[in-house]
Amino acid sequence: MNDTRQPDDEQTKLWNGLAGRAWVEQQEVLDPMFKPLEELLVEAVSAGSGSRVLDVGCGTGSTTLAVARRLGAKGHCTGIDISEPMITAARARAEREGTPASFLRANAQDHSFEPASFDTLISRFGVMFFDDPIRAFANLRRAAKEGADMRFIAWRSPSDNPFMTTAERAAAPLLPGMPARRPDAPGQFAFADPSRVHRILEESGWTGIDIQPLDVACTLPEKDLVRYLSRLGPLGLILHEADDPTRTRVIDTVRAAFEPYVHGAEVRFTAACWLLRARAP
Repeated sequence: MNDTRQPDDEQTKLWNGLAGRAWVEQQEVLDPMFKPLEELLVEAVSAGSGSRVLDVGCGTGSTTLAVARRLGAKGHCTGIDISEPMITAARARAEREGTPASFLRANAQDHSFEPASFDTLISRFGVMFFDDPIRAFANLRRAAKEGADMRFIAWRSPSDNPFMTTAERAAAPLLPGMPARRPDAPGQFAFADPSRVHRILEESGWTGIDIQPLDVACTLPEKDLVRYLSRLGPLGLILHEADDPTRTRVIDTVRAAFEPYVHGAEVRFTAACWLLRARAP
């Protein structure tokens, strides 16, 4: 598939800039951390089938490649993402592994997919960033075959996910310029409200909508905690511009705030998510 020129919007700039590069750099931390969520999506795909699967917001390709391995030679999995750094990393992984997955650098909201070309659509934290989610899911519906299944995982609310907001809450007194999260704006917690998500899917033409809470235990090595908290999320974007004394002071403060999650050599937290299912009519 040919790449598509991206609109010059906020999310495209973010994920083709510092945020995208940070995810590539932290790939070895993030992939094992979110492995339990990936496995839930992979299990929804029939092993050895001739299915065509689309992984929306595929990032560096871990879930796409896992699905491709499960499908085997008969099926095919395509990952789509707006981030050039992450798609480049995903293609390199596929080549190293010899896994025949495809990766498309494009915006799933606007990309001209071949109509009715996918049997299954999946996403692990990749659908919360559309600036027009109804338009995006309508476009994905057109790409889905009649009766195709869609299954994706999205974060619930910030209050349900204290681990995910610990860094910015701890750093806020030291960094008064840190921007506040905007409810329902494109971003990590854009799908926190299940009634809003149900409306988005319904208005974009999906049926059989089912939204269930999902709580999954996740871990990461304690040795990787500082680089995780200092490179990713809103704090990572601000620390990139901070001077060394400020950076050191903030990191020390934030690392202390994570202490309740540290258990020896391991950091443990619960990912509070929605598991969303829908069907193309």
